[in-house]
Amino acid sequence: MRTDLIRKTALTAAGLAFTGGAIAGPVTTAYAASDAKPTTQTQTDRKGHGERELGVRYEAQPNFYYCGPAATRNALSVQGKNINVDDMAKEMGTTEAGTNSINDITPVLNKETGKDAYHSVEISSPDADAKQTDSLRADIVRTVDDGRAVVANIAGTSTDTDGSTHSYEGGHYISVVGYRDNGDTVKIADSADPNTASYWISVEHLADWIATRGYATS
Repeated sequence: MRTDLIRKTALTAAGLAFTGGAIAGPVTTAYAASDAKPTTQTQTDRKGHGERELGVRYEAQPNFYYCGPAATRNALSVQGKNINVDDMAKEMGTTEAGTNSINDITPVLNKETGKDAYHSVEISSPDADAKQTDSLRADIVRTVDDGRAVVANIAGTSTDTDGSTHSYEGGHYISVVGYRDNGDTVKIADSADPNTASYWISVEHLADWIATRGYATS
């Protein structure tokens, strides 16, 4: 994969593959659902035309360690759900060290959307291989076509399709809420900063961003 655009911390050497905290970057003020930016959260449904984008009632995370609950809340909003992030943080065991792993996110998604609707997928290697990337692409397309968002645990720095960098060396959680080009490019809802609430990234870069961690998909 394009590892020149991904700088991983020494997670594998430290034995933190797949688990490990997920602490976001800047602290931001939460947007209420009514304050969401409609220009970035409108829904486009062209199923069968290689693209689909789900409508998100976006909220930014209220502090630096709530990225897990916030990403889950944004993911659930595409199904019309509005779950309190404090309640989800308690269920996930979120502390100031973050939310430990995607395995703490998946049960909450299932509680709110139906038993076994979601499962966790691990990318334990330092970089995603072609098979793992293909699986991620298929998982995103299937999940979004089902009207659900994917939640991913990421770490490191990556570059979106506009050339902007997004750096979360300590780990972070994001939601994947759309795709185009048959899943080669995917849309991210990012709770860390309302000024960059959403952006597009190649699925190859996302797979490497997830590497050493995992994601929740239907």
